[in-house]
Amino acid sequence: MISTTDFHEGLIYEDQGQIVELLKYQHHRMSQSKAVVRAKIRNLESGAVLERSYPSGEKFREIEVNKREKTYLYMEGENCVFMDNENYEQVNFPKAKLGSSSKFLIENMGVLGVYVDDKLFSIDLPPSVVLAVSSTVPGVKGDSVSNMVKPATLETGIEINVPLFIKEGEKIRVDTRTGEYVERA
Repeated sequence: MISTTDFHEGLIYEDQGQIVELLKYQHHRMSQSKAVVRAKIRNLESGAVLERSYPSGEKFREIEVNKREKTYLYMEGENCVFMDNENYEQVNFPKAKLGSSSKFLIENMGVLGVYVDDKLFSIDLPPSVVLAVSSTVPGVKGDSVSNMVKPATLETGIEINVPLFIKEGEKIRVDTRTGEYVERA
């Protein structure tokens, strides 16, 4: 059991039957009243961000979180198939639970499987991936004050904005958190 005095950012615990991650917290003490901890939490099931107030000293069940290396193999219907790198077991994970990050998956890509209470809960992608540009329009230089960009479609089907000098067939690095161009690879 953990108390509000043990709070730190990134802590995962159970609150009212929901598994949540602590994003931010702050202790408040008003004159002649009991101390309160105001917390910003994210529900790990739904992804919803909530704000809660807890009386100082309230106890919660801490959740055990493990991360294991996995390799993305292929898409099977609405599921992504991953292989555990330790025991070579294949695991199906719903594409809908991955959300927009599923567009960055390429075969044989290394990812981290997040296990909460020994159950696969989510997949963490690397911060950036290298993808090939499958199609883009030719860049036209002109009078420009700021950086000029053009749309490009990548090998996985995702469309992002890239600088004018990027051509078809080139490999670029893309940030998986924001979906933006980083650099040439």
